[in-house]
Amino acid sequence: MRIAIGADHAGFLLKEHLRDALVRAGHAVQDCGTHNEASTDYPDYAAAVATLVSDDEADRGVLVCFTGAGMAIAANKIPGIRATLGWNPEEVRLTRAHNDANVLTLGAKFTDPALSEELLRIFLETPFEGGGRHGRRVAKIAQLETN
Repeated sequence: MRIAIGADHAGFLLKEHLRDALVRAGHAVQDCGTHNEASTDYPDYAAAVATLVSDDEADRGVLVCFTGAGMAIAANKIPGIRATLGWNPEEVRLTRAHNDANVLTLGAKFTDPALSEELLRIFLETPFEGGGRHGRRVAKIAQLETN
């Protein structure tokens, strides 16, 4: 799978951990930065990752900041993005299965490396259930972007 990943300074160390885990798992990873712990602005990385996903240059995106919330807010401004903040395994599974989330955001302050790897694995392995009510609702979300 092609994965775009990014983080601001607060998420840098966790991003590095997740990037390495993705590479070990055999994924093609595009690291959109940041590349150190110097202060940066999270919307820049959210836009870079989300644009790759929106343009179908990446299958999924992963973003990390202090809380994960800022990244989700910023990424969701890009058309076609359904970014979700991951807190626990069941939530992440449901956002993939029911909402076809294509960008996972994580809060480095609240997510330890082991849990982050589990959430990422679930995010990548869970298929969208599609069709029926879930497909209809995701289509309505897409329609909101055109209004």
